[in-house]
Amino acid sequence: MPERIFIGVAWPYVSGWPHLGHVAGVYLPADIFSRYHRLAGNEVLMVSGSDEHGTPITVRADQEGKTPKEIADRYHDVLLWCWEKLGISWDLYTRTGTDNHRQVAQDMFKRLLEQGYIFEDTTPHLYCETDKRFLPDRYVEGRCPNCGFDKARGDQCDNCGRPLDALDLGNPRCRLCGGEPVIRQSAHFFLALDKFSDRLREWVSEQHHWRPNVRNFTLGMIDEGLKPRPITRDITWGVPIPLPGYEDKRIYVWFEAVCGYLSASKEWAARKGEPDAWRQFWDADSGVKAYYFIGKDNIPFHTIIWPAMLMGYGGLALPFDVPANEYLNFKGQQFSRGRNWAVWLPDYLERHPPDPLRFVLCAEMPETQDNDFTWEKYQSRVNNELVATYGNFVHRVLTFARNNFEGKVPSPGELGPEEKELLSRCELAFEEVGKELEACRFRNALKAALSLAQRANGYLNVREPWEQIKSDRQAAATTIWTAVQVVSALRIIFWPTLPFSSEKLAEYLQEDPRPERWAPKTIEAGTPIGPVQPLFKKIDDALVEEENARIGTVSG
Repeated sequence: MPERIFIGVAWPYVSGWPHLGHVAGVYLPADIFSRYHRLAGNEVLMVSGSDEHGTPITVRADQEGKTPKEIADRYHDVLLWCWEKLGISWDLYTRTGTDNHRQVAQDMFKRLLEQGYIFEDTTPHLYCETDKRFLPDRYVEGRCPNCGFDKARGDQCDNCGRPLDALDLGNPRCRLCGGEPVIRQSAHFFLALDKFSDRLREWVSEQHHWRPNVRNFTLGMIDEGLKPRPITRDITWGVPIPLPGYEDKRIYVWFEAVCGYLSASKEWAARKGEPDAWRQFWDADSGVKAYYFIGKDNIPFHTIIWPAMLMGYGGLALPFDVPANEYLNFKGQQFSRGRNWAVWLPDYLERHPPDPLRFVLCAEMPETQDNDFTWEKYQSRVNNELVATYGNFVHRVLTFARNNFEGKVPSPGELGPEEKELLSRCELAFEEVGKELEACRFRNALKAALSLAQRANGYLNVREPWEQIKSDRQAAATTIWTAVQVVSALRIIFWPTLPFSSEKLAEYLQEDPRPERWAPKTIEAGTPIGPVQPLFKKIDDALVEEENARIGTVSG
């Protein structure tokens, strides 16, 4: 029976360009996952959008003398361009500035308030006397009380991943002027997370299919004791609090941004003219499996806070899996906007094709531990695996068929044991790769796909059709017909990861650009083979040197 799969993807701040760490950690795995499930015949809804209400946007606006709306518009357009060029196959990519999102976030606030899960309290907050303003979380920097990192933000430590309160920071300082803020009282609303402790612990304990780092981190935070968390802030950019008397405050971005998964689903349904269609992906009794693709810094928001909000609201499906990735670093250091230490996605896509990047980032995906990207790794992966193993096999099979069998797939003779074994291996590869993709083990899935290409290369080298054709044309035809079937299988198996080259390969085989289903498809004898060009190009040393020289010269 087909499954119903909801895929929520982390909402990026529109405060700058995305870098390769964002792609490998969140957006590429989500896209591979969604493409596979669509091919497998499942109902899929994949949504996300630009988070334009976060303080990173207001910080950038202050730095540039722009309005937050101007910053959000600029980088939203950049992201839309990136997703199209990279091939991210959204059902809807929207933004948090829509009326629809405001209404959904405010409805969540009011519902939790009515249920007694939100309460008001007057509490101390940091205030900058120089800038004459309360300081939202990201306007404060200081020492993390958990790990000692000296540049922790007021909402979270990027070093250890723990959510923080700005008041807990050691040596706090204002990011605008560098001065030491003072403490003043301000009235705010809080989410009573402590009321969900037992329900969350019981639920998380049952999620044995979660990645160990995600499950253990979440249980550890629950066991430490959950505390009420503020969900409003002193700022005028964001979703208004739906109550009178709070005009100078807004709903905290972390609270309203996770509501975006629901608001985007409702917007998707409205756009297709079926306003209730979102329910099949959200009702608790719909049988949906909801996956949330995020980086490890977002784990508590998606395994504790968002589930608590869903529990409090009632009737909505909890996450089935939160396959959070670790960090992809760059040359041994974390990607950093502040230090301009990054490979920026728009800069890459302006100059290079997307599929080699998708391949390398899938191979280096930081699924269970931090991993590292370098241009030397990029060169090695592309040349030794993408080109030598997959691309060369496709090229020599199809060019041989065009040159020796009148530009068509030849008719085979009787298949021998080697041919039957290889075709059987194709069927097994669909099972193996599919199993790994369903478990969000993308690196293993890529290895299994490459294994089929390696085996096919071995078959071709043993059969030697270039020698067979000299004395036994029928034997050569059987070899090439069999190899073409493997090419067809590889096109489908690689399609979730390498959609652009798979579409190009479809042209060579006279196939529709998008495969019909996740299964082998026979290419009949007599099928014309179009003009064949190499799917991929080797990366030479000069390009690696050029890219290394560009580090730090392009700002995102």
